[in-house]
Amino acid sequence: MNPLSSDLLKWADVVFVMEKSHRNKLTKKFKTFLTSQRVICLDIPDLFEYMDPVLVQLLEEKVSPFLARYGGEPS
Repeated sequence: MNPLSSDLLKWADVVFVMEKSHRNKLTKKFKTFLTSQRVICLDIPDLFEYMDPVLVQLLEEKVSPFLARYGGEPS
């Protein structure tokens, strides 16, 4: 897992966050680096453990449609 950095944001086209509070923190901390990236809130409560199978399933379901739209490949 990589911590978020300004370099990663500059590289990204799309940024996914789980909750609106995450989007707010992202915008507050990295506003100057969010110039052309689309930030998408998945509306998944941040109460899961790392790699929780339920979380992984939710992420796959919510992110897959965006991957197809933005040129990525759904798993």
